[in-house]
Amino acid sequence: MWCLMPNATFTLRSPMPVSAEELYAWHARPLAFQRLQPPWESARIVKQEGTFGTDGFRLTMRAKTVGPLKSTWIAEAFDFQPGRKFQDRALKSPLAYWNHTHNFIPDTETTSFLEDHIEYGAPLGMLGRFFGAGMVKRRLATIFAYRHALTASDLKRHTRFKDKPRMTIAVTGSRGLVGAELVPFLTTGGHTVIRLVTGNATSPYDDGTRWVPWKPETPLDPSTFEDVDAVIHLAGDNVAEGRWNAAKKRKILDSRTIPTQHIAEAIASLPMERRPKVFLCASAVGFYGDRGEVELTEESPGGSGGFFPEIARVWEDACAPARDAGVRTVNLRIGVVLSPRGGALGKQLLAFKMGAGAVLGSGKQWVPWITNGDTVGAIHHALMTNDLNGPVNLVGPNPVRNREFTKTLGRVLHRPAFFWLPRFALRTMFGEITDNALLASMNAKPTKLLASDFAFDHPDLEGALRFLLGR
Repeated sequence: MWCLMPNATFTLRSPMPVSAEELYAWHARPLAFQRLQPPWESARIVKQEGTFGTDGFRLTMRAKTVGPLKSTWIAEAFDFQPGRKFQDRALKSPLAYWNHTHNFIPDTETTSFLEDHIEYGAPLGMLGRFFGAGMVKRRLATIFAYRHALTASDLKRHTRFKDKPRMTIAVTGSRGLVGAELVPFLTTGGHTVIRLVTGNATSPYDDGTRWVPWKPETPLDPSTFEDVDAVIHLAGDNVAEGRWNAAKKRKILDSRTIPTQHIAEAIASLPMERRPKVFLCASAVGFYGDRGEVELTEESPGGSGGFFPEIARVWEDACAPARDAGVRTVNLRIGVVLSPRGGALGKQLLAFKMGAGAVLGSGKQWVPWITNGDTVGAIHHALMTNDLNGPVNLVGPNPVRNREFTKTLGRVLHRPAFFWLPRFALRTMFGEITDNALLASMNAKPTKLLASDFAFDHPDLEGALRFLLGR
């Protein structure tokens, strides 16, 4: 009977900047569980049954355990007490036992405490009890420290704009690196999200968003955006996927300019009273090109040469129909977004974990980094801040040189990082993207974000990497 009983417990309590009722409501909104998944964990929901708030609500998840091995979790929620608590238990998991109580404890009218209390049984019987329980507890401590910090941050960001009505927001690129984190942030904040998706436009389960098929290369029916409050356009071909040649560069260009033009024209063609009030369109700090030591703000001119400055310029120009129609338009000049799920950091992790981290080129080039979480927060800030228009640099306040980035990541992972890849080696390995991205120096600053009182959760690189990697 040992496997039916817990042999260990874990509890974490943290202050939250909202009432217990709002804290419960945040957890009850669509995609709350997805929002809470740490980026270093590999878990995805494959099935959802029932409705949150009703006993028997179930989630089926697939998660990596060790290496390529995967496990299935089936969690069933019960004992819903709005504004106070709910529980979930594992019907199937790698653990012998799991019962999780989510407590929402009142403090004042506008603050509360989030308490997660877990009773669990380690796998492998007595052997697991003696040797595995401690490892499980350490992992839980790391995961729930992340979850509590993220919950507090999200609630703080939404609370700042609590007096503004919730929006209906159309999003492209919702399955990309930034979009996949942005959508759960918006839904848990009470917004309604419409996903414009290519390919299979059917949600694998009822995720609380509306999926609408979209062909980026063809003009959009303006009714797509009728009575939509805002459009966030993040879609575009992955510049780091595949070797650059004429066809790849044309695909990168067309995937940014043509859909942007179609979206802007569809927005502009609607009557003023029925069209979106704001259009946020992705761009890139590549707009500035390789500028060495020059400090780059939104007032800085674009680069005079190179593929990225050309792309970013015409990409932003494609927004003109919406901007000229009087729609507040923001060009999100996004920097190097850090997440272990993909992007620059995701591509480097394996090499660094194997002790093969390397300085790129001279290592003196500035890296305009920002965490994925702060990217999402900055997009929301631009969405809700009516004074923000035109280009906005989505970068952290403290860019670092590539050499410092390499040493810091190695230190966080407890791995040596003493290799060096000279320019000629990088050109041989990666081709033209070397000079346009890997070795380009952009000392970009988030001038407009800071002037509008945006608060970064992770302004310093080492703290950011430790948070993202659970270290």
